[in-house]
Amino acid sequence: MSRHFEEELNELKSRLLYMGGLVESMIQLAIKALVDRNEVLTHEVFVKEDEVNKIQIEIDEKCLQLIALHQPTAVDLRFITSAIKINSDLERMGDQAINMAETGLDLLKHPPLKPLIDLPRMADIVKGMVNNSLDAFVRKDVELAQTVLERDDEVDAFKDSIFRELLTLMIADQKNVTRSLDLILIARNLERIGDHATNVAEDVIFMVLGKDVRHHVGDVRH
Repeated sequence: MSRHFEEELNELKSRLLYMGGLVESMIQLAIKALVDRNEVLTHEVFVKEDEVNKIQIEIDEKCLQLIALHQPTAVDLRFITSAIKINSDLERMGDQAINMAETGLDLLKHPPLKPLIDLPRMADIVKGMVNNSLDAFVRKDVELAQTVLERDDEVDAFKDSIFRELLTLMIADQKNVTRSLDLILIARNLERIGDHATNVAEDVIFMVLGKDVRHHVGDVRH
């Protein structure tokens, strides 16, 4: 591998990590805006989306350029194609954070339905999954990627618990329906971000081992 090509790959890693940091920040701001009932924080999510979208285009162009100019070998090609897929997943995570922010704005127009406990906990797990999946990508760490896959069940459990609690509130009083549905939507957005982080972890495993573990096919634990 030429020194110039190696430097370009390292720059690609750095941009993906930076993009991931923006997405983590968007998730945190969207939830904090809801918990603190702070509309200003919600608007910060929208500002960060513009940068995420710009970086997505930049990374896609860089990946295609690297393939065209350097004709990378199998290992490097797996790295670059994984970067393209991860780039797409990160952009979609940002979209889910925007959905949370928009729903949060609707919720802030009304009195709080209940203290928010499980949603922030769920968001912390999801942010950790995003962070760990990207660290696994940069470090080519299959074990760390596997921990991300395992945490997906924890996220699903939180979503189900939140749904059951809010369903009870809706049944108790129809005045709770709109706010409950909004909170369910936010939990669903968080679950989808977790799904995208899982996609990234699966891409890392494929990149390093050449094994496809989607739907547990070729699971590294088997």
